[in-house]
Amino acid sequence: MQDAATKIPVTVLTGYLGAGKTTLLNRILTGTHGKRYAVIVNEFGEIGIDNDLIVESDEEIYEMNNGCVCCTVRGDLIGVLERLMRRPGRFDAILVETTGLADPAPVAQTFFMDEVREATTLDAIVTVVDARHFPMQIRDCPEAEDQIAFADVVLVNKADLVSAEELAAVEAAVRAINPYAEMHRTQRSEIALERILNRGAFDLQRALEHDPDFLHHDHAHGPHCAPGCDHEHHDHEHAHGHAHAAPSPIHDRTVHSVSLQTGEIDGDRFFPWIHALTQAEGANILRMKGILALRGEDRRYVIQGVHMIVEGERQRPWKPDEVRRSRLVFIGRNLQDERLRAGLQACLV
Repeated sequence: MQDAATKIPVTVLTGYLGAGKTTLLNRILTGTHGKRYAVIVNEFGEIGIDNDLIVESDEEIYEMNNGCVCCTVRGDLIGVLERLMRRPGRFDAILVETTGLADPAPVAQTFFMDEVREATTLDAIVTVVDARHFPMQIRDCPEAEDQIAFADVVLVNKADLVSAEELAAVEAAVRAINPYAEMHRTQRSEIALERILNRGAFDLQRALEHDPDFLHHDHAHGPHCAPGCDHEHHDHEHAHGHAHAAPSPIHDRTVHSVSLQTGEIDGDRFFPWIHALTQAEGANILRMKGILALRGEDRRYVIQGVHMIVEGERQRPWKPDEVRRSRLVFIGRNLQDERLRAGLQACLV
């Protein structure tokens, strides 16, 4: 298995139809970053055009027009990645642009598979949101909501085409769906590339090193919180399990987040519980991530998952001045907040 430092980073660009994904991709390809990218474009339908919209460059472009991103994309993506891995030294990183109708889950799940993660690492899922059409899309298209729920970074694009009040409402709605993603306002998908590339945003350990409160339930109320935010603000010292699900001013959403925090837990209780939970409720769990303080372990245990796929590993030791606490975040549909809280509490030492 390759060392993490030598794995090829992958950035997934997603967002609903017309949001500005291809514009963002072109900005990356023409940017002054000194890196060589292999680009994988997923089309919807028998005739693909996105590939023709990408600027001419020296990058290698791979097109997958399988017609249905939800059904066969994982197998197709693995095939493309395997071909890329047979060409070492030709590129530094990989960009995957999904169709605007895509459920990001199959793409994210691909990078949990052994044959893929041996050579690559999912750096971040970047979702582009069309601020002008967002209220209609989020009301009528569940894919638009899923794309936000899976995001590590969200670009609220076309910010210049809406009023300040409308923009604030869009940002509050995005925050309500996914309080943990980093959010930026953009026009024509213009953004400093270091804000979306090589972030290690999908790497929970790196995210926490960058922001130790990343998994805290009040993370949504930091400097990125939208103007006019009416979320309930909690005390950071609250030590028991609790859920966070802020109301959306745009629609009665089906996706929400649950953020739980408790003390040291018993791994012999936790792992059977999380396995049974994801097998039974995995279809509703879009993203799950957490840092666990396990009884008898001197290292933090990092866990993350997509639907029914869960993986975890022991990472750095707990520091002498750190409080050994366990934090777990779920983003999904029809989540049973109280049941999740009770389940985690039952794992306490």
